[in-house]
Amino acid sequence: MSIPSFVSDRLRLTRGETSCQRLVSFYLDRQRGADDSLNAFVSVDESRAIDRARSVDVSVASGEVLPLAGMVLAVKDVICTKDGPVTCGSRILEGFKSLYEATAVRRLEKAGAVVIGKTNCDEFAMGSSNENSFFGPVRNPVDPSRVPGGSSGGSAAALRAGMCNASLGTDTGGSIRQPAAFCGVTGLKPTYGRVSRYGLVAYASSFDCIGPFGGTVADVAATLQVMAGLDPHDSTSAPVEPADYGAALDRGVSGMRIGIPQEFMGEGLDPEIRAALEKTAEQLETEGADVKDVSLPHTEYGIATYYILTTAEASSNLARYDGVRYGYRAEALEGDGSRLERLYTESRTQGFGTEVKRRIMLGTYVLSSGYYDAYYGKAQRVRSLIRRDFDEAFESVDVILTPATPSTAFEIGSKTHDPLEMYLNDIYTVTANLAGIPGLVVPAAVHSDGLPIGLQLLGRHFDEASLIATGRVLESVRSGVTSHQE
Repeated sequence: MSIPSFVSDRLRLTRGETSCQRLVSFYLDRQRGADDSLNAFVSVDESRAIDRARSVDVSVASGEVLPLAGMVLAVKDVICTKDGPVTCGSRILEGFKSLYEATAVRRLEKAGAVVIGKTNCDEFAMGSSNENSFFGPVRNPVDPSRVPGGSSGGSAAALRAGMCNASLGTDTGGSIRQPAAFCGVTGLKPTYGRVSRYGLVAYASSFDCIGPFGGTVADVAATLQVMAGLDPHDSTSAPVEPADYGAALDRGVSGMRIGIPQEFMGEGLDPEIRAALEKTAEQLETEGADVKDVSLPHTEYGIATYYILTTAEASSNLARYDGVRYGYRAEALEGDGSRLERLYTESRTQGFGTEVKRRIMLGTYVLSSGYYDAYYGKAQRVRSLIRRDFDEAFESVDVILTPATPSTAFEIGSKTHDPLEMYLNDIYTVTANLAGIPGLVVPAAVHSDGLPIGLQLLGRHFDEASLIATGRVLESVRSGVTSHQE
């Protein structure tokens, strides 16, 4: 299955072989033909997309330079698009339309991108499989009996199935990188603060990041170049000038120091994923990199720390959904307590799904009197230790190479009975969010089960350029790693 590439489509557009309108029409046709079976989109605005494409063609014809002209973009439905629906995969936001545009989307559209629709996701981005959406599960285009990964599974699936040539997701604990690995596309979680969070519906505010999916590393580099940078609307946006990510594509890895953390290579890792990583490390050495072992000693505490802190933040962020101000409202039935209290209770009971309720209750518990220091306070201290692990590792290496997931995509329904088993799918991704560092997942091989294997690159704060340089080399050596035919 061929994966679309924005850079390739843009080259055709600049040669006069196609137009933005024809590209948008092509991908809309693909979306209509494939989405019934995959459930990747929750809304599509064809007329707006065609009108926008015509406008881009007029601008290009007049000589205006639009670096993303030809980008046909799908956006995860936790990111606001003005006057369009924002559901977060939840009944609680039924009928809600955004009053404003997310900064990331506004910057991409200003550069020529055309948004065709909003993609399905785990409810409020809480999930590792994209089975928690009010609109039903998303299916993996490589094997529809498998999950696409969560929570940004709709964005990854839409790209892999050829319904767009780029997409946006969000990453709180791996929600871009895991779907990228499961679907066999490239996905980038930027440094926390690199891309504005303005217009992103919050799950866990100190973790959430907006990032791109692409068919190639060049695609995500081009998308990040436009999105990145300080935004006065977002107090967590960092005043750090973005690098030239296009130039990084040609840097190579000669002289680069690449570390492999042994804590990521232990029990539970699929042997074929381990073999793909080891083969990739050999290829990187052939390309001139110095590959060495590094230690991240507090990795084992990552899952527990992550799920304490993110659920605590979620319990606060989701308190705003009360059935009064916007979204779904239940009838205020008679019963014990006031009608207002019943309205809150029934609206949240009917509006939120099981996983969201579970995390709200867990977060409320760890913040409660008598448990705050034992859980939340301790988790914050461990978070500092995990960040220090990375700081120390990056004193001796430039990039860290790890598995992205412990296995390939699992079957739909196979882990829903056991939340803890589901949470363990995030074991290789959550520590990057705890530390706030960037992570890039690149397809590296094909498993004997026919499913993609993705590998993860982690870098220093605001050093996405080194990940892009290394990821580009991984693409070039992939033929030497893949032992099974796609």
